[in-house]
Amino acid sequence: MSRAGLRALRIGTFSTLVRPRALACLALISLTAFILLGFGLTHGSLPIPTSAIGRALLYPQSLEADTRYIVMDIRLPRLLMAVLCGAMLGMAGAAMQSVTRNGLADPGLIGVKEGCSAAVLVLIFQFPALSLAWRPLAGMAGGILTALLVVARDISRPRFILTGIGVSWAFAAAMGVFMTTADVRDVQTAMLWLAGSLHAANWTLVGIAAAWTLPAFALLLLTARAADVALMGNPTATGLGVHTSRLALLRVLAPVVLTAACVSCVGSIGFVGLIAPHMARLLLRGGQTALLTGSAVLGALLVLLADNVG
Repeated sequence: MSRAGLRALRIGTFSTLVRPRALACLALISLTAFILLGFGLTHGSLPIPTSAIGRALLYPQSLEADTRYIVMDIRLPRLLMAVLCGAMLGMAGAAMQSVTRNGLADPGLIGVKEGCSAAVLVLIFQFPALSLAWRPLAGMAGGILTALLVVARDISRPRFILTGIGVSWAFAAAMGVFMTTADVRDVQTAMLWLAGSLHAANWTLVGIAAAWTLPAFALLLLTARAADVALMGNPTATGLGVHTSRLALLRVLAPVVLTAACVSCVGSIGFVGLIAPHMARLLLRGGQTALLTGSAVLGALLVLLADNVG
């Protein structure tokens, strides 16, 4: 184990193998994300001193109303949403690439993004008076129904991937027809939302995103060891006691939930779910637990970086 860079970590009756180098790298990435989070809170059209951030978090009543509003109601929800959505897309991409054994797979592979986007657009234009809190619910319904449509009959890799691509393009074509026939003001609204944006983030959406992220991440972590075994092939995994069909269903359900929740809250953000798992493999190595954790942190870092640059 020492030659492979592994060390035993024991906490009471729990024990596992870890790579100190990977842990150090993960800590450095997390620190970088934390620095970007602090940078985003202090910089913008109204620069705010670093000392005011601590007071805003601990003693908000001690600040002026404008400063408190900018930090607590505009910047902090937006940055926390960036962290959550980046983590969701990173984990979803890592899980999809593992299930399909395809390094080019991303969370939109089975049409979840498009189904979720179509459902939210219907809500925006048919029920404009409804509050933002309804968008994640509509998006989740559209994303999950699309996923059920794709995997209803067979979850074998070639079949459900091809079905997912077909469903994805069908939704994309429908939205393309809408873009060419609708009123130009509606088209502008739809294009802004479809491009993905954190500008509408608020504490309600942050709470909804967190509520879906935690159970889905827990499900992926609980099935991580079985997923490592499944990568050796179905016959070997079955011989070692892994129920491959059930595992595949769970490992597809979790990224579907993560992707639908993310798209519902901030729109369709691309590239993160594709590249974050590759970065995690390059920097951390290891099995599914390291891959999922690293993809989540790196995804959050990428979205935070993009938001700060923006």
